[in-house]
Amino acid sequence: MAKPIVLIAEELSPATVEALGPDFDVRNVDGTDRAALLAALADANAILIRSATNVDAEAIAAAKHLKVVARAGVGLDNVDIKAATAAGVMVVNAPTSNIISAAELTVGHILSLARHIPAAHANLAAGTWARSKYTGTELYEKTIGIIGLGRIGALITERLQAFGMNVVAYDPYVTAARAQQLGVTLLTLDDLLKTADFITIHMPKTPETTGMIGTDQLGLMKPTAYIVNVARGGLIDEDALYAALKSKRIAGAGLDVFVNEPPKESPLLGLDNIVLTPHLGASTDEAQEKAGVSVARSVRLALDGELVPDAVNVAGGAIDPSVRPGIPLMEKLGQVFAGLADSPITTIDVEVRGEIVEHDVNVLKLAALKGVFSNIVSESVSYVNAPLLAEARGITVRLSTDATSEEYRNLLTIRGALSSGATISVSGTLTGAKQTQKIVEINGYDVEVPVAQHLIVMIYTDRPGIVAVYGKEFGEANSNIAGMQVARRTAGGQALSVLTVDSPVPEELLAKVGKAIKADLLREIDIVEV
Repeated sequence: MAKPIVLIAEELSPATVEALGPDFDVRNVDGTDRAALLAALADANAILIRSATNVDAEAIAAAKHLKVVARAGVGLDNVDIKAATAAGVMVVNAPTSNIISAAELTVGHILSLARHIPAAHANLAAGTWARSKYTGTELYEKTIGIIGLGRIGALITERLQAFGMNVVAYDPYVTAARAQQLGVTLLTLDDLLKTADFITIHMPKTPETTGMIGTDQLGLMKPTAYIVNVARGGLIDEDALYAALKSKRIAGAGLDVFVNEPPKESPLLGLDNIVLTPHLGASTDEAQEKAGVSVARSVRLALDGELVPDAVNVAGGAIDPSVRPGIPLMEKLGQVFAGLADSPITTIDVEVRGEIVEHDVNVLKLAALKGVFSNIVSESVSYVNAPLLAEARGITVRLSTDATSEEYRNLLTIRGALSSGATISVSGTLTGAKQTQKIVEINGYDVEVPVAQHLIVMIYTDRPGIVAVYGKEFGEANSNIAGMQVARRTAGGQALSVLTVDSPVPEELLAKVGKAIKADLLREIDIVEV
């Protein structure tokens, strides 16, 4: 029997090939040579890439035997995940391979800013001895503010505490108990910006976090403070940052990531109070080797038909066909659950009811956690690191099963407690021959709403005319309501309304609607494919 063909399209560490082992026909191609790549893909069962090879819809269409695309790194901008999923091709990456490298680069930026190392070197190399010009500041007893206290944030905490720094953090999804365990004081974002001497940001890039540090936020910082972004380009508004640095409103900044890469036309390049690096977060020998070995192991699992923990689009492995359709539904329920939370999550209970409990449903717990964390952490979330993300945040996770489901053939529920003492829940099921994904319960209210990309959930006191009030507000704002359902337990009591809308709703409109109906809860939840 012919060996499966594994195509290596970019230079990877020797350990990567060793991790593949002798069971594959390993071939090499220059991934940047488009014609050669397309020709080589015709026979390939798997392809290993880094950032230079573009595996788009055309490449996937040319690869009739392709089972898996493996990116030796974190980012997947050069892979068409939607086209891969449609073709049944698994996409995997190495989500934890670079976390130490990213944390160390962040510390490097902070030290470079504190002691003016790059500028002093350039000055000395130009033949000038200007010691007094580059007087710096110690990190000892200064305050570091970490925006996003995930795995990288925790690593930075550990390293900078060794310098004698005080650590404060902003992360709406981290509990006080977890922060206390790390020796970190949780603050609001505004208070962190006002307090910290150095600030580093480690958030995912979403519509809500893009530009989250803008003119107003930079205006809250101390004139002596520095800010660093080694996470995602665009979290800091680059125009606002340029204005703040140019006017000396803040002391300096360090960037490893940019809105446009390379940032050839950026005015930031001309400033002398900024340290810039060309997206080096994962550029260490160790990170590259970890990434290569990790994806090589994933390729082995995928081609052997096993569960692939780092799959970002589909779950591979020995999963019963009756369980498999529940995986994407559970991930979306996880996103709704996270969207409903207004304070840190302390417990998550994943409940599976119905006939599918005859099979192994542990993957549904992993899918729930993957959905919960997909929009609230900076690193990529997979089946393997989702439980670690929960553990790092001190969240207790449980799975329970029950063969009895009274109303539906199968019922999937995520229920949890928040640090505020509140409890939240969301349930879903698959209906009909097409296995339509539906939400059938939110916070104890019975609903039946098809899963949509944009959802608005409102809870308010039931009274006549409320639907007309918010319908009018959305209509006047030209925000189209595609579907709506209202649920209540008793007349005149609390009511829950779920709207599906065609596009994201501006925060200003949500605030206006919330005020008009005196909402006890109003959330917009945008569901992304994960």
